[in-house]
Amino acid sequence: MSIKSVCVYCGSRTGAIPAYSDDAETMGRAIAQAGWRLVYGAGDVGLMGIVARAAQAAGGETFGVIPAHLVNMEVGKTDLTRYVVTETMHERKKVMFMNADAILVLPGGAGSLDELFEVVTWRQLGLHQKPILVLNTAGYWDKLLDLVDHVIAEGFADASLAGFLTPVSSPEAAMSALRRALPDIA
Repeated sequence: MSIKSVCVYCGSRTGAIPAYSDDAETMGRAIAQAGWRLVYGAGDVGLMGIVARAAQAAGGETFGVIPAHLVNMEVGKTDLTRYVVTETMHERKKVMFMNADAILVLPGGAGSLDELFEVVTWRQLGLHQKPILVLNTAGYWDKLLDLVDHVIAEGFADASLAGFLTPVSSPEAAMSALRRALPDIA
């Protein structure tokens, strides 16, 4: 059986509270300890860098994908198991998604939202069935989850939209949810 991969979308900044960094580090380590491959945006800054360094320190396989125009800004982490430079952001997202069995979204900004909503839209259109987890560290994603409910309540999406996102409150809950969603993962 080939190694399973978890794609992590997260911020290129560390955010306002230490809990964001703590959870990113815990997730990187936990993914590696489970024997899974981390797929992420290949940056060595912010939560991206934290999750990757933690996975590496725990002996995990890392697969990073970065567009050429962000190599300097996001400090492309070239010491990964696999480091891919794409031409565009769209290619980056496609390569990350295609090399993942599940998606996990940690706190982040506009880029993380873009990545999240693209895979949610693809799910809504029936293009995939991959689990999409949202690590709601310290309630970070509460307003996003409320927005999804609002979109549904206002008639712009079917109620199934909310079911495409699995909110989890801790790294431990994220790992449990991943194991349930992908039972063939060790």
